[in-house]
Amino acid sequence: MKNTRTTMQAAVAAALLAGGGSAMAQQAGDWVLGAGWLHFAPQDSSEGLNLTSPVNMHVPGSDAKVSSSDTLGLSAMYFLDSHWAVEGVLGVPPRFKLEGAGSLAPVGELGEARQWSPTLLGKYYFNEGNAAFRPYVGLGVTYVWYSDVELTPGMQNAMGGLLRRPPGSTVTTAKLDSSFAPVFNIGAAYQFDKHWGVSASVSYIPLKTTAKLTTTSAATGAQLGTSEASLKLNPIVPYVAVTYRF
Repeated sequence: MKNTRTTMQAAVAAALLAGGGSAMAQQAGDWVLGAGWLHFAPQDSSEGLNLTSPVNMHVPGSDAKVSSSDTLGLSAMYFLDSHWAVEGVLGVPPRFKLEGAGSLAPVGELGEARQWSPTLLGKYYFNEGNAAFRPYVGLGVTYVWYSDVELTPGMQNAMGGLLRRPPGSTVTTAKLDSSFAPVFNIGAAYQFDKHWGVSASVSYIPLKTTAKLTTTSAATGAQLGTSEASLKLNPIVPYVAVTYRF
């Protein structure tokens, strides 16, 4: 009788352990939502400003650099099985500032813009699905576009000056090219219980864009000149999130 009772107790304990592991396991059909700190740190370089009309001319030393930015990151992930998952990541569009460098350094801030960069990642999780700690790697793509592009008064005057126009007599507008870019991702997740966890990752995005500027007469609206500048942004993007699985 004693042996029977011991055997039953062992069986119950094994069942509880198995149930606990199953409850923690990440498996096909699981959804994981995340929200947290998303940081953009551009590793930028500039090829300088080029006038494209009324003449073709490179402006020597006209460099620029892009500021870093923080925002709220949101993510949604779906597990295809215990190792493979697909994740979508979107941050509240951060605002970046463009600072003058080289011959444009005296201008200071050149302008600012908001960046939209929704990202789709395929991710592979190491360790088994019932492990609390799981490192992962990811590869994906992002589509980047920009809104609310504005130039400062200092940059407005600088563009007018290049066309030999007095301050205030011209208006310059700018637009940034949109593009697709690959995303390389590495990170780790920790699951506290069946639902709650944390995740931390770092992504690298080889990204470049071209700023296209059009200068017109403030009085008549007639086009006076165009120019452009190529920027390599190549941001490193850390993302730390609290996650909820269901």
